[in-house]
Amino acid sequence: MSQSHKVSIQNRQARHEYEILETFEAGIALCGTEVKSVRAGGVNLKEAFCVVDKGQLVVKQMHIAPYEKGNVFNRDPVRPRVLLMHKSEIRKLAAQVGQKGLTIVPLAVYSKQRLIKVSVGLCRGKRLHDKRDDAAKRVAERDMQRIIKERNT
Repeated sequence: MSQSHKVSIQNRQARHEYEILETFEAGIALCGTEVKSVRAGGVNLKEAFCVVDKGQLVVKQMHIAPYEKGNVFNRDPVRPRVLLMHKSEIRKLAAQVGQKGLTIVPLAVYSKQRLIKVSVGLCRGKRLHDKRDDAAKRVAERDMQRIIKERNT
């Protein structure tokens, strides 16, 4: 990532559980202490998911740790948060989720210049054999890289 992308929290479990078909970038509506907590790296995306509610894209179960020095200004760590996207993109996502049985999952949270952004993926759940195939491919790739490295040295 470039210098402008400082804070980067990845959702590694999403890449294991889902096949990512398309990715989008969205802003996120946060209050002041939440922004400070995100910049300190206090975000957990493990159980997070997105839904379209009344024409808005909302991320649920995203845990943002309370800011240490925030006292009374801290909010509920797992409250629903609105993602900021164009209406046309939200309508497109809602149509695809409704028709094809896909889901919307947050993949990463990062800062871009002064703003906090969320990378959102349109995903299809993997079956058990798909997960096994992916694991086998990773192991084979790692072994090939190791052999190539040994031959070159």
